Amino acid sequence: MLVLGLKGSPRKKGNSDYLLRLFLQEAEERGWEIRVVDAVKENFTPCIGCGNCERKGVCIIEDAMPENFFSLVRRADVVVVAVPAYFYAVPARIKALMDRTQTLWSRKYVFKIKDPGHDFRKGALLAVGATHGKDLFDGIHLNVKYFLDAAGAKLEESLCYRGIDERGQMEKHPSVRTEMSALAEKMLSPFEKRETWLFACRENAGRSQMSAAFARSMAGDRIEVISAGSEPAAKINPLAVEAMAEKGIDMAFLTPVSLDAALEKSRPDVVVTMGCGEACPFIPGCRMVDWELPDPAGMDLDGVRAVRDEIEKRVEALLNL
Repeated sequence: MLVLGLKGSPRKKGNSDYLLRLFLQEAEERGWEIRVVDAVKENFTPCIGCGNCERKGVCIIEDAMPENFFSLVRRADVVVVAVPAYFYAVPARIKALMDRTQTLWSRKYVFKIKDPGHDFRKGALLAVGATHGKDLFDGIHLNVKYFLDAAGAKLEESLCYRGIDERGQMEKHPSVRTEMSALAEKMLSPFEKRETWLFACRENAGRSQMSAAFARSMAGDRIEVISAGSEPAAKINPLAVEAMAEKGIDMAFLTPVSLDAALEKSRPDVVVTMGCGEACPFIPGCRMVDWELPDPAGMDLDGVRAVRDEIEKRVEALLNL
């Protein structure tokens, strides 16, 4: 289970950062993995409006944005955006980061492919503003709502505080800790009741990634799905991404993960192995399933399609047991 926090304030240790820290502390105490993207510190180029993502489905700008940010969004179960109000809007750097998700918007709405977590990924807004205006957070709410939609999440909840300006003021708020605990309980507890399924192969570049994508797409929020490899490749097999896109499932921007790293963060209830050999994990008390599937590495697209279709049948049968 992963919570991704997005920091938008240029001020170090400011009031919105404090709100984010409170939420992430609640999540960490409940056993969640925590990752944070600080928009001010990230080195990326703003969107240039060239339209390449709408024509080809990828961003023309060559920087680390897809690997470092998009991959975290795709992994996350919960995305939390924390910002101060700047002229009734979000600060410039996080707005620039949001604009770059036009690539994800294009893949979802132009190319009609969705990442498997889009139906159950939740979003939350944490915001502060110096004034008491009735519509202080209206623009921010809309901005974050449609950013999250492009990223494959639904804005479920928000905590917004007016009249907060001086550094450290939020820490003195009489009810913020109680309200944050209630928010964390509401956002996180539904995910904590699920079984965890691990799909493992050698490179985590084809079979296990396709299996996990199908399982996540079919099961929705019923199970937590992870995948890993005994010898993870540098990147996912592009033909596997292409073959899954034909099924309307977007695997772009995912990155292979080692078995050790996956098992360090989660204890699965079900492990499905396929070609990881002696390195395939054995976990006492865990349900083990072994699939004899050919490795799509080196295959042409037709070969990858055949493996994909067999995986789809097996995942559906496994979910229906």
